[in-house]
Amino acid sequence: MTDWITALGGHISGPDQVEFTTPDGPRQALDGTVVTPLVHLSALDITGADASAFLQGQTSAQVQHANGDFAPLTCFCTPKGRMLANGQLIQAAPDHYRLLMHRSLIAPMANHLGKFAAFYKVSLQQRDDLAMIGLIGQEAAALAEVDCDLKAPAVWHQATQDTLMVLAHPGQRDRYVIMLQEEDARSLLERLAQQCSIVGNDVWRLSDIQAGLHFIDANQQDSFLPQMLNWEGLAGISFKKGCYTGQEVVARAHFRGQVKKRLYRAQLEGTQLPAAGSDVLDAEGKRQGEVIASALDAYAQVEVLAVLNTKAEEMALEAEGQKCKLLHLPYAVERLDPETLV
Repeated sequence: MTDWITALGGHISGPDQVEFTTPDGPRQALDGTVVTPLVHLSALDITGADASAFLQGQTSAQVQHANGDFAPLTCFCTPKGRMLANGQLIQAAPDHYRLLMHRSLIAPMANHLGKFAAFYKVSLQQRDDLAMIGLIGQEAAALAEVDCDLKAPAVWHQATQDTLMVLAHPGQRDRYVIMLQEEDARSLLERLAQQCSIVGNDVWRLSDIQAGLHFIDANQQDSFLPQMLNWEGLAGISFKKGCYTGQEVVARAHFRGQVKKRLYRAQLEGTQLPAAGSDVLDAEGKRQGEVIASALDAYAQVEVLAVLNTKAEEMALEAEGQKCKLLHLPYAVERLDPETLV
């Protein structure tokens, strides 16, 4: 499954981590353009005559918005409003939808959705035959257009040609996910690596952190309300659609202002990467939240995303014994209706 990566010198260092010998990947992304295999991402397909109606009752997105051009963020919740998964909803073809999410959630979500699929004319397929390649940097749009023969889409939109798809994600630099058949991934990666630096996927994760964006993994299921990950500020919730699992709790938290925890971006004074789930403490040693993602930036400093009590904004904080400085998010933490982006 990863021969196309190892053939180009990549080392799979974990189930969702790939490394290359390229020095200072974050700096390369800052100054130029990089390409990376996104081994932490995968896809789940939902197809059939009832695919749209089926998803409409399960997902926070208005399914009709996934129209082959706009590809909205979405999430799936428990009846208590806690996230089971979040990711991007894509229309690959008529009556054919695709969920892009963390690889560790593909099988659990196939099992979860399969419980309801029996009542609809739909089928679920884990797309292990697809590869994801990420492009970041100054020439990312041009490379995506030349090597994929597709016009680079706008953020949270898609461009599709047969089995090849390009998705634009937000970031400090242009970012694109190229989704294609795994059998074609090596040749594309080879062509891209001749024109930019090939790096590990920790560089993509850093870009996610800097964009204030997090796709949960299997260890984080049933832990957060969507608003705790600022999902409504990222247009990941349609408050204008009908019912879906968990909708009542999610809507009540929004309209009554009951969200007491939020996603924050921060920098640590140190070089030790805290593991996901690490406590964020105040000056008195009281837990104020937890780190959910971390990466080293271009200056070898640790950047993190953390879910914190909103009252902690003015507090002195630390994680793993390192002082924690809150940074600005690149979006407003307020409701952004996806209807405005279609």
